[in-house]
Amino acid sequence: MEYTFTLKYQLAAHESELDVLVERLGAAGCDDALVGIGLPGRLALVFTREADSAETAVRSALADVQHAVPSAMLIEAAPDLVGLTDAAEIVGVSRQNMRKLMLAYPGDFPVPVHEGSASLWHLADILAWLQARGNYRLTQDVVELAQVAMQVNVAKEARRLTHPETLGLEALAS
Repeated sequence: MEYTFTLKYQLAAHESELDVLVERLGAAGCDDALVGIGLPGRLALVFTREADSAETAVRSALADVQHAVPSAMLIEAAPDLVGLTDAAEIVGVSRQNMRKLMLAYPGDFPVPVHEGSASLWHLADILAWLQARGNYRLTQDVVELAQVAMQVNVAKEARRLTHPETLGLEALAS
């Protein structure tokens, strides 16, 4: 099956030669990714990877990038953190429809990860909630990919929190 997902990275200061980076990524097996450099020091790779499962696709891409650019730090695997507009687009409904669902079912609509003027949810939570309702046709590859992306992001954050030295917060841990 074919899976499309994005991996976003922070580059080390010495990784500024974009042409060299693209060559290294291609040689490491990332030739199935579109490479985007938006902000200085950032790298986004949009993969369309053939694999038996979403987990295999994402994990192999993570390993390929790590091999090509060992100093790159993962920022986010997507699709995971989404607003209502993004979730609606993925599901194939209007933003207004998604908002109506959120407002109509305040007790069981998934809780956002961040609530504010731009609230964010884990896409996997919204898709699971919609699947449980039974009214929405969701492709299994999208559901599986959202779950894997969430697992990668949560694991990354858990590692970051269990190793405060990576945040420069050693003093707070003691």
